[in-house]
Amino acid sequence: MPTGHNPRQIRAMLTMLVAVALFAMMDAGLKQLSAHYPPLQVAALRGAASLPLVLVWALATVGVRPLLKVRWSLHLLRGVLGVAMMAAFVYAVSRMPLSTTYSIFFVAPLLITAMSVPFLGEKVGPRRWTAIAVGLIGVLVLLRPTGEGLVSLAALAVLVAAVMYSISAITVRILARTDSTQSMMVWLMVMIAVGGGALAWPQWVPIRSEHLWLIGGVGVAGALGQYAITEAFRMGEASLIAPLEYTALIWGVLLDLSLWGVLPDAITWLGAGIIIASGLYLLRRERVHAEAEHP
Repeated sequence: MPTGHNPRQIRAMLTMLVAVALFAMMDAGLKQLSAHYPPLQVAALRGAASLPLVLVWALATVGVRPLLKVRWSLHLLRGVLGVAMMAAFVYAVSRMPLSTTYSIFFVAPLLITAMSVPFLGEKVGPRRWTAIAVGLIGVLVLLRPTGEGLVSLAALAVLVAAVMYSISAITVRILARTDSTQSMMVWLMVMIAVGGGALAWPQWVPIRSEHLWLIGGVGVAGALGQYAITEAFRMGEASLIAPLEYTALIWGVLLDLSLWGVLPDAITWLGAGIIIASGLYLLRRERVHAEAEHP
């Protein structure tokens, strides 16, 4: 049931806006690093740079025991998904503007809803299935499969990243029943750092000293962003918080313009608009459904 925009909800919304901004800064750093290092190496550096901060926070808040008493099989699956997602996303941003990458990636909430049916046994009504279908049409608009468009390895990589992210989100819902948030964050960073590093090792490029500040910035922004988004969802209603994720497009446009001098074209705006509208409608229907289930 709606509680209104009380101070706690407002704090949650502001925290979510901060989280989105931090992740956008991290992605800009990943894009800059991708010009010098292979995608798997950038993914590994992202995990390794955030790990010390995440580990200190986890040990300070819950200690060692909750980090070791976990469902290892699901954490391993999430680690594999995390490495694949990060590598695909980094490959995409190295070849496309951030705003275009974000626009395609916005299909993830629609995929999560669709996947919740077979994996979690949740019920999705015809209106929500319609919203998912409309969102996928928006993806087709962005990809422009008629010949001159964005159908490329980079665009497909974003879709792969969105699928990996969606499956990972489903595993989080399952893990949250038994494992702590701290354990999920720590082991994801460990597996991205170790797994990505092992896969990247044969083509590892020596890290240049002038990029150390950038790697550190990616780590700090990623860790703080993860903490902020966790706090936002802890304090606020998901139906109020989740739509703020779409403000990433604003950051993407600003960063593209200021750092790389590019702007989205009309087709990109159209496709992004369709996907965002579908996502917002889907979130609204999920809130109505939740209120009907728990009056």
